[in-house]
Amino acid sequence: MKSLADPTRLKPLDKKDGILQVIVETPAGSRNKFSYDPDQGIFALKKVLPAGMVFPYDFGFLPRTLAPDGDPIDVLLLMDEPAYPGCAVRACLIGVIEGEQLDGKKKIRNDRLLAVAEANHRYANVRSLKDLPEEWLKELQDFFVNYHKLEGKEYHLLGCKGATAALHLIKDAQKAA
Repeated sequence: MKSLADPTRLKPLDKKDGILQVIVETPAGSRNKFSYDPDQGIFALKKVLPAGMVFPYDFGFLPRTLAPDGDPIDVLLLMDEPAYPGCAVRACLIGVIEGEQLDGKKKIRNDRLLAVAEANHRYANVRSLKDLPEEWLKELQDFFVNYHKLEGKEYHLLGCKGATAALHLIKDAQKAA
């Protein structure tokens, strides 16, 4: 019996042009949080956000990476319309929101890469974090703080950095995988 490819085994980065291959887990505008379940080979519902709270952009992961939180490295994907869980999207890396979550007394790094979908119109001129309004970044950071608070975890923002710092995190996550 044929089935879909395991998205965690796909190539994360096209070395020729530096384009990321992001696997979407949760589409923008959804209250539902989906995640890939490697044991079953499917995308499964993980949780539902409270009424009034939705994911502001598509969230996904970079295949063949392992972040300090034990999952593939997270990616926030800017694109015109929401994608679907399991969809592979080519994207340009623009930066990273660095953060640390407190789970009990244990501190765990939980960074979010920021990328722009290669096929889009709305964000076509976004090439770096400097191309985004400061208020936009502040609101996005507030989302992460509140999202973790709902899980009973504290999330501390460590700052935003550009594509060079984000690429270094990817390389570390690839080595860890």
